[in-house]
Amino acid sequence: MKIKVGDLTVNRLGFGAMRVLGPDVWGPPQDRAAAHRLFRRAVELGVNFFDTADAYGPHTDEELIAEALHPYPKGLVIGTKGGCVRPSRGRWDADGRPEHLRSAVEGSLKRLKLERIDLYQLHTVDPKVKFEDSVGALAEMQRAGKIRHLGLSNVSVKQLEQARKIAPIVSVQNRYNLGDRKSDDVLKLCESLGIAFLPWYPLGAGDSLVKKKVKELAKKKDKPAAQVVIAWLLARSPVMLPIPGTSSIAHLEENVAAASLRLTPEELAALD
Repeated sequence: MKIKVGDLTVNRLGFGAMRVLGPDVWGPPQDRAAAHRLFRRAVELGVNFFDTADAYGPHTDEELIAEALHPYPKGLVIGTKGGCVRPSRGRWDADGRPEHLRSAVEGSLKRLKLERIDLYQLHTVDPKVKFEDSVGALAEMQRAGKIRHLGLSNVSVKQLEQARKIAPIVSVQNRYNLGDRKSDDVLKLCESLGIAFLPWYPLGAGDSLVKKKVKELAKKKDKPAAQVVIAWLLARSPVMLPIPGTSSIAHLEENVAAASLRLTPEELAALD
């Protein structure tokens, strides 16, 4: 199964790289070499879309990807994000100022060892900054050749439509899973426009896995609950690009196998 992200084609199951880091996505992993092995195993399994952000660590996640995979294999697409800062372990503060975003793009280019970022997403909307100014700054970086494609994260339908008046948008990354479908309206718009939709927390931070209907179907199909939930997401929309993350190679292999799991219409209806 393939999906288009702008003019790039990737497999429809990506990898969210942030789970390898310390607690609260803060600080380096306990075992840096193990994180490198995990990333390399993902590529071996056919994963060719990695999701990260400069806020993960902060900065550490991007550095780990470059350490493990650079020079990058042909066809590997790395999507990163900027516009969120981490002044301390428990904080995720929006910073959509144009000057910050320009600096963030340059920092990500350096850490990822890239001359151009394939997909750069505005991490969140900063209520203290005009949304058009944040998107406009990234559009400038795109025109300067620093960014190939632009995406958004944590946005509404209205904000997606606003951004599209400024620059082409190829992806949206919003929270979405079996138990949280508040972004259904954004997903529907993405589907109508052919924009890739990257659901974050695709397993609902584990909440989806303990739902009775999920556990029953997993038992019936003799598959891990995570595979059932990911298969549901893939069936939900043709523009869905799940990015489940893990620090375990065993769980990574289970998650990737979900791409070949097919659920019948009756099974999908039971989960709904």
